[in-house]
Amino acid sequence: MRILIVDDEVNICMSLTRILEDENYQCESAYDAKTALNKLESFEPRLVLLDVRLDGANGLDVLKTIKEKSPDTIVIMISGHSGIIEAVKAIKLGAFDFLEKPLGIHKIKITIKNAIKMHNISSDYQRLKTDFDSRYQMIGNSKPIQDLRKMISRIAPTDSKVLIRGESGTGKELIAYAIHNQSKRANNAFIKFNSAAIPTELVESELFGHEKGAFTGAIKTKSGKMELADEGTLFLDEIGDMSLDTQAKVLRVIQEGQFERVGGTKTKQINTRIIAATHKDLEKMVAEGSFREDLYYRLNVIEIISPPLRERASDIPLLIEHFITQFNNEMNFGEKKIEAKAIKQLQNYKFSGNIRELRNLVERAYILSDGDLITLEDLKPNKSAAETDNFWYETNDFKEKKKQFEKRYLQTQMNLHDNSVSNTAKALNIQVSNLSRKLKELKINR
Repeated sequence: MRILIVDDEVNICMSLTRILEDENYQCESAYDAKTALNKLESFEPRLVLLDVRLDGANGLDVLKTIKEKSPDTIVIMISGHSGIIEAVKAIKLGAFDFLEKPLGIHKIKITIKNAIKMHNISSDYQRLKTDFDSRYQMIGNSKPIQDLRKMISRIAPTDSKVLIRGESGTGKELIAYAIHNQSKRANNAFIKFNSAAIPTELVESELFGHEKGAFTGAIKTKSGKMELADEGTLFLDEIGDMSLDTQAKVLRVIQEGQFERVGGTKTKQINTRIIAATHKDLEKMVAEGSFREDLYYRLNVIEIISPPLRERASDIPLLIEHFITQFNNEMNFGEKKIEAKAIKQLQNYKFSGNIRELRNLVERAYILSDGDLITLEDLKPNKSAAETDNFWYETNDFKEKKKQFEKRYLQTQMNLHDNSVSNTAKALNIQVSNLSRKLKELKINR
């Protein structure tokens, strides 16, 4: 690792060089600010030991310039004459630490090792967060997605409860993360909990945590999702699958911000934003008594509808491109592409599983396709293709079948063109007035 020592005292530079080269660091020295900034570019040090007072220059100004030119460079300030004010300024400007002369050998070595360790942890965190954020990207430019983004940007800064509704596979979790990521809680935890994915007897333990000995197998105390989400966001996916007993405890957390671990008596206070999601008809469940009415109204402060893929077919090419890029980065099959006519054809399929089904389809084709080009044959979705084929084999009244075809075709084309009558009419080479009349006649939702 390269270290640049910047000090106008030659003896200090030489001493530090000998000490650090014994630790297998590669060192160079600079005795003034100009040389230091030149070596920042030519030597490209990972760490700089910088004196606060240089001949004809202020080390704090040099620190500021280093951080502007090379933000990832670690800077440790050293000084024999400065006080607490300079130290505070240095830390605010981005210095890792501030050491006073005379410099102890052990102190120097430990500080450098700690600086590198902390920098590596920070770099790993940023890399993981970037990877995490890329997986939670909301892909698309269709009108439903644009409207969704506007809605998210308005509600994210608040702490209001949000209920996300929509079919399975439409990306409700992505919406929840987007709200969290644009909120004041973005630097704190985003914790997800899915009742449907956990055995009923373990739901409360997973959600609220448990004390040691609370039940057979509880060999140690464990924090639950609620506790882990303190000061952050808790995403309750498939809230409609939660038992009435658990619903009552979630309601208490929402109302009072309090809960107890399973087997515990100590009340814990938390500050957590709750976002819930479901594909079920909660109103019907409330009427049937399988979902608490008071919890429903507590959760449903702001309602967001996650649009199905059939209403945003124009986003399918972007989604496929996104998935292919992910698979190219993650899998060892070499770089693959997908032919344009295959993408165009997929826009006409009805994906009952929405984005999840599309992603699974592309992943399967990516793995099983020969060569580096994914073709239409590789991408045929079994279920959707069958539905498309069945349409032509059904024997019905001709006029009725023609009407079904027109409605199905025009609805698909409207979806492909963001529900724009003028754009659809242009693409189909018909007059806008004729298309508008036909849409009204077929009762197509615009």
